[in-house]
This record gives sequence, C-alpha cells and structure tokens, in this order.
Amino acid sequence: MSPTSYRKQSLITVLAIASLLFAGNALAMTTPATGSFAYDLYDIGVNQILLGPIGFVSGVACMVFAAIMAIRQMLLPAAGVVLGGAFLLKADAVVQSVGAVIS
Repeated sequence: MSPTSYRKQSLITVLAIASLLFAGNALAMTTPATGSFAYDLYDIGVNQILLGPIGFVSGVACMVFAAIMAIRQMLLPAAGVVLGGAFLLKADAVVQSVGAVIS
C-alpha cells in the first residue's frame, strides 16, 4: 500500500468515526391531542390494530410462517419474518420506545 493511499484511507476512517460520534438533535413522536383527526387515525392504527388482537394474531401467524420456512430450509427469509413477527408481538414496547426522547 502506498503512503498516499494509506493517508487517504486513514483520513476517511477518522472522518467516519467522527461523524458517528457527533451528537444530533433527539426527536420523539408524541401522541396527537385527543379529539383531533390525527388522534382518531392514531387510535385506530396503533391502539386498535397494531396493539390489538389483529397485531397479535399477525405476529403469531408470522412466527408460524417462519417455522414453516425454516423447515423448508429457507433460512434467510425466515429470519426476516421472525423479526417482523417479533416486532408485531412486542409492538407495545416498540411504540413506547419510538415516543421516548433519547438524548
């Protein structure tokens, strides 16, 4: 490796690490005000569907489908389906963490 390419590679590495360590603004999603149109959409989409029985049954169905895919030796798609099913089964924790302010 020539000295100039080594310097370029070192500079790129240092800049990448510095950009990862740079702190940005923390953003959080909050629940809309009660009675607004956005709250009605949030209530239906998140509380009644995602956190309700439809979300739970979808999560269980994803796990069953992932097991079938794993039996058929389709491991990479099965891993993706397991992640999606875990998201649906633990949707209450995900919704809380999306709304948490991380600084």
